[in-house]
Amino acid sequence: MDLTTKYLGLDLKNPIVPSASPLSKSVDQSKQLEDAGAAAIIMYSLFEEAITADTETMNRFLHHQDTGFAEIGESILPDWQDFSTGTEPYLENLRALKEALDIPVIASLNGVSPSGWVEHGRELQEAGADALELNVYYVAADIDQPGNVVEERYLEILRTLKNSISIPINMKLSPSFSSVGNMVQRMAAAGADGVALFNRFYQPDINTDSLRLQPSLHPSTSAEALLAMRWIAILYGRIDNLSLGATGGIHTADDAVKLLLAGADVVHLCSTLLKNGAGQTDVILKGIEQWMEDQGFESVEDVRGRVSALAVPNPAEFERANYVNIIDSYSFSPGVMV
Repeated sequence: MDLTTKYLGLDLKNPIVPSASPLSKSVDQSKQLEDAGAAAIIMYSLFEEAITADTETMNRFLHHQDTGFAEIGESILPDWQDFSTGTEPYLENLRALKEALDIPVIASLNGVSPSGWVEHGRELQEAGADALELNVYYVAADIDQPGNVVEERYLEILRTLKNSISIPINMKLSPSFSSVGNMVQRMAAAGADGVALFNRFYQPDINTDSLRLQPSLHPSTSAEALLAMRWIAILYGRIDNLSLGATGGIHTADDAVKLLLAGADVVHLCSTLLKNGAGQTDVILKGIEQWMEDQGFESVEDVRGRVSALAVPNPAEFERANYVNIIDSYSFSPGVMV
């Protein structure tokens, strides 16, 4: 059974790639993922806010210690190079993962602005990252900001990094664009080597007792993977040299198979690993192999795109037609409607 696939120009032994999560903070847990069959691993994200906060704290500590003691001078101040910022622990972990693992290690940057990302991208490349996932987590809360400005923010960050590093870049996108397909096409033209569909924006909740906002984190469900399935099926075969990764809601072998049939090069796992442990990777892989054997497929390449918009008899089923059919076919439970 040939499970090999290509992703971001990397040759992978299978299409299962754990996505950014706390699991990659531990070399031991990352090794468990590799032993369970993971073909590559995406590190937890390096956040722009964390780097900025660390830098500002260090600046206040080192460069304002002489306030009120000007006569002492700077000779007693520690060297700023003796302190690590938000990047150094991440780089150290990246180096440790590269040394311990035989599979590709993909670094992850999470931010909203181009400033500083060039430097961080270069550092990650020099530390040995095989590729870089750029997770632009931007909520357009300014109602006066037009959509094209939001789109240009993503493209500007991509272009800036692409001109500065040579490792492949994967863009993790949200579904909140007015034209997802066009945005992906523009990403490819700007130099993206791949896209991951879709980023999951976490929503704040309201505490009805304190009347305040509170953080809210809910694991994904298999139903959420259908959104990525639709768009991957629409995009498959239409943009040359662009890897398609599916992320969000992939919990079972059946979920993974659906995304491969739609056209995904890889499927990313997160919530199911946090819930069930690294061994879930092996469970899903064996499930894919069993399904392929039952269906008579000999390779993942034979599976990919078999149910994409280019392959199905009626591509409109990925658009509005299926919506109309579902609504028309719905029936109420007995006794609900008279």
